Amino acid sequence: MWIDTHCHLDAPEFDADRPEVIARARAAGVAMQVIPAVMPSLFDSARRAAQEANGAYALGTHPLYVHAAGDDPVARLGEALAQHGQDPRLVAVGEIGLDHFVPALQDKCSRKRQESLYAQQLELAVEHGLPVILHVRRSADLLLKHLRLQRARGRPVRGGIAHAFNGSLQQAHAFLDLGFCLGFGGAMTFDRAHQIRRLAAALPADAIVLETDAPDIPPHWLYRTAAERAAGLRSRNEPAELPAMAAVLAALRGWSLEQVKWHTTRNAQRVLPRLLLLGAPG
Repeated sequence: MWIDTHCHLDAPEFDADRPEVIARARAAGVAMQVIPAVMPSLFDSARRAAQEANGAYALGTHPLYVHAAGDDPVARLGEALAQHGQDPRLVAVGEIGLDHFVPALQDKCSRKRQESLYAQQLELAVEHGLPVILHVRRSADLLLKHLRLQRARGRPVRGGIAHAFNGSLQQAHAFLDLGFCLGFGGAMTFDRAHQIRRLAAALPADAIVLETDAPDIPPHWLYRTAAERAAGLRSRNEPAELPAMAAVLAALRGWSLEQVKWHTTRNAQRVLPRLLLLGAPG
């Protein structure tokens, strides 16, 4: 069975048919979805979606929501981790990280707030013994800097997943050395995504996990052009697409689908060990 290590199943795009989305995922063999929250006001919705899907969740504030999360996102995360810390469905702190791409978040104040929030959420992950799920968008080096600082202080982060990774091979190995896996999904399915596809083909077998980022990052077969989007056409990714993405990874690596399933399932269970408590297939 497959594990979707990054799926925003609580997003409003799924409000009209979430049970059907979950049923399609199960029919496709996707037995587990990990649902990362994006800010404190949505912590409960991530938990509820994980319960509905018999899946897992993570809690944290995403860098894109740094100004929408209120004045106390770190305190609210700390409270939530204390309240739900023994819940086996809570598998990580996330989605946290840095976004150095979105123009509205590149002013000095926004970057400083992103970095401070990231560093404080890493501290909470260490305090509660949880891995992290990282948003990495033109920000790998600074993310790695803070992970190394934690290690230098004798308080290392317990690894996790660098979601939607699109950095260099050197950066990839730096994350691997710190106990992370790298997430691959829809972007890998595009022929023009040369760097991502090279990484997917060349990284060690124990480096890769699969993810959809549903409803976002659609694979090429769901992609809408700018003209189509302007005309009102939309694409919605969902976890049932994961096996088709896995087939792309199999072709890139020269593996069978069973090999992809075997490696990516075990990698996910290694970096998010509470998945084993949920009976995720082994």
